[in-house]
Amino acid sequence: MWLHGAMEIVEFGRLRQEQRAELEGDEDDPFYAAGSTLAYQPKERHVGIQGDRGRLVASTGMLVVDVEVQAQRFSVVGFGGVIVRADHRGRGLAREVVQAALAKARTLGPAFALLFCHEDRAGLYRKLGFAEIISEVVVKQPDGCAPMPDRTMWQALHSHATWPDGAVIVHSLPF
Repeated sequence: MWLHGAMEIVEFGRLRQEQRAELEGDEDDPFYAAGSTLAYQPKERHVGIQGDRGRLVASTGMLVVDVEVQAQRFSVVGFGGVIVRADHRGRGLAREVVQAALAKARTLGPAFALLFCHEDRAGLYRKLGFAEIISEVVVKQPDGCAPMPDRTMWQALHSHATWPDGAVIVHSLPF
């Protein structure tokens, strides 16, 4: 799928180190993760936007993980690592890459997409149809479970899906 002239939506597996370097450029902390004590896991698949010369200019990672709400366990598509190269920001590419990733997520089976984000990014995800989970969210860590300090947001991937009320346990490292 082509967009914005010479830009193309692409799907691929894990993000390789050279792809990550392309996306991060010379930014020291593009995800504002400095000071975070949580361990995160790599995403199994990605949706990206390639610019001219095949360079990645935006990417979103995702994987399928299990969560539990009120003793009900189910799978979700976890989104993470949404990034747009600094020199391509302000062009709507974050919206484009997340929408393309949501389209892919709808084919993976789970009824929900789930993501964690900083407060300053929650507005973007609200505009894309995500809703905030107000209940406590805990995530697996190497030494047990820990509370998720960032916003947790969900979106139905199928029209019949409604997120259940209650505390959330993510049965994996966060994404």
